Amino acid sequence: MVYPFLTLEDETEIVHSEMKPDGRVKVYIEKPDEKDCFHHATIFLPGYTVEEVHGFSQDEMARYIQIIQDTAHLIMEFSQTGGFESASGL
Repeated sequence: MVYPFLTLEDETEIVHSEMKPDGRVKVYIEKPDEKDCFHHATIFLPGYTVEEVHGFSQDEMARYIQIIQDTAHLIMEFSQTGGFESASGL
């Protein structure tokens, strides 16, 4: 299952998986791009392991990693409770 988490002002979407049995959570970042269709990257929490980066610059990735680090506690919590909508009661 994948849960929506955050949409940034530049249309970048951040979503996350449920917590896996090994305690990891997959965070997927995707941004529309006219030329490439989508830029994307995968980060696994809690270790911040970055995989499959396509189309993002180092500066963009640094920004996204900082956002994920700042909100990782929420992502980890929501990954165990059915995503933001379930946790917030929406």
